[in-house]
Amino acid sequence: MNLIWIFPIAFCDAAEPWQLGFQDPATPMMQGIIDLHHDIFFFLIVILIFVLWMLVRALWHFHYKRNPIPERIVHGTTIEIIWTIFPSIILMFIAIPSFALLYSMDEVVDPAITIKAIGHQWYWTYEYSDYNSSDEQSLTFDSYMIPEDELELGQLRLLEVDNRMVVPAKTHLRIIITSADVLHSWAVPSLGVKCDAVPGRLNQTSIFIKREGVYYGQCSELCGTNHAFMPIVVEAVSLDDYVSWVSNKLE
Repeated sequence: MNLIWIFPIAFCDAAEPWQLGFQDPATPMMQGIIDLHHDIFFFLIVILIFVLWMLVRALWHFHYKRNPIPERIVHGTTIEIIWTIFPSIILMFIAIPSFALLYSMDEVVDPAITIKAIGHQWYWTYEYSDYNSSDEQSLTFDSYMIPEDELELGQLRLLEVDNRMVVPAKTHLRIIITSADVLHSWAVPSLGVKCDAVPGRLNQTSIFIKREGVYYGQCSELCGTNHAFMPIVVEAVSLDDYVSWVSNKLE
């Protein structure tokens, strides 16, 4: 039985004041990024403790009062071999999961839905090209940030938009990202996505959202005066709700 149904959990899918850690992962890729961070952080703590121990030991034993005549050691073959091999072994343990995650992020999965995100100064346009029957009838809409004086109770300042990008949960998605003017970056932390939007070029990324929810992001490339005012909101819903949403949009 899923423990979430027994003990309800409030996921962190948006930035919080004074936040230091990651947002809760909603995709396997973001979960892999967090796991890799924890693995590397373990080695960091071990190295930090060892270096501090060596430093304190050296300061204690080689104080001029305890050892007025210092040893004149020019070099030591054994210690030089040790401090060369040990860091190499640590880097190998870090590289193996790092390369595995890197290649899995570049893996192309046959998508069920393709969505095109176009960056503008300073808003996003989303195009669901799978449902285009003609040039006149296409599922395309713009997504603008809601001004602060128009926010409703519970909405997030600088993060809410008038039209969310709605996608089905537990479905392989392909996001094609480009720009109509200057460099932008389509970034949603909970999804583990940060992809540049380059004018005249199509970049793509694949995501698989594991749970329903609303995920917030922002443009992560300096793109002009209102760079901070073009947020991204992805709403993952059930497949039935997604089909109803598409039908209403097409009508």
